[in-house]
Amino acid sequence: MTTASLPLQPITEDFKEAVAFALSQNEAARAFVDEVVAGGLRNVFLVGCGGSLTAAYPAHFLLETRASFPVFHMNSDEFNLRRPALLGEGSLVLVSSHTGTTKETVAAAEYARSTGAKVAALTRSADSPLAKAAHAAFTYRSEDTVVAPKGVLFGQLVYALLEKTGAEGDYAAIRAAYEALPEALYKSQEEGEELAASIAAALADEDVTYVLSAGPNYGAGYGFTMCYLMEMQWKHGGSYNAGEFFHGAFEVVTEGQPVILFLGEDATRPMAERAKTFLDKYTKKAHYVDSRIFSLPGVPEAVRGDITPIALDVFGTRLARHYESVRGHDLDKRRYMFQVEY
Repeated sequence: MTTASLPLQPITEDFKEAVAFALSQNEAARAFVDEVVAGGLRNVFLVGCGGSLTAAYPAHFLLETRASFPVFHMNSDEFNLRRPALLGEGSLVLVSSHTGTTKETVAAAEYARSTGAKVAALTRSADSPLAKAAHAAFTYRSEDTVVAPKGVLFGQLVYALLEKTGAEGDYAAIRAAYEALPEALYKSQEEGEELAASIAAALADEDVTYVLSAGPNYGAGYGFTMCYLMEMQWKHGGSYNAGEFFHGAFEVVTEGQPVILFLGEDATRPMAERAKTFLDKYTKKAHYVDSRIFSLPGVPEAVRGDITPIALDVFGTRLARHYESVRGHDLDKRRYMFQVEY
């Protein structure tokens, strides 16, 4: 039974500033993309580890569903060891690491450059090893506000790629939505506080929690499970695609099995709704994080589905803070990461 607790940390003080700084790099992103496309773009690779890999799920979804060129998404070390046959001149590699020091990711940038690929780094600092290994670096400068600006940086690069290569889209509406994000995402955290508090209080002592999500929102679900529940709270968890859930994992569900389900507003929402219908019937411990609870002021209705993956990912950061508070387990506490050789 949880007895310890910590004060609930506020929404990060520099949240709006960090998102605005990411937005300020849009023209630089467009200029970089213009150069890459002019040089003969053939494909795109999204590369990173942990939270930096999960942050690329919305970008992967957008490119895979709208682009005229192939896109690949993989762990940094997998990228280094797999050595993709299609990597080389004409490839663009978007490689991400918060600290810019993740050894596998720095090696991935260096390897990609050695093949003739163009490399863009998404990272905190412009003077990090990763930034220096890339042709261009897009940064957010914040130690505390990471998910939202990283989502913006990925998005700006992806939409620039889509627009430059002739993919159909309402790019004016998308830009209006992005410009609204400093305020809209801050407000979404305020709107989600009651839900986050209720989930953390209900599940703080549970042995195992399963997390379901789909499409561009899979990164939010997977990232919450691995980076927050397991890494930062030492809680057992499992993350599953909401469609794949019905091909094995759902057999462990009983009326006492906790499940968190993320529901977005993109084309894959029916997958999440199908899971909700099942969970409503077979467990009493289902908790739903539906992006429709976020008002997202300034975001045009027609493009909410493009924005809600970022909002759900940001919600995960607040949910983690509520777990930290209820359980008294500091999010910075580690057994192994940064503590031992691995």
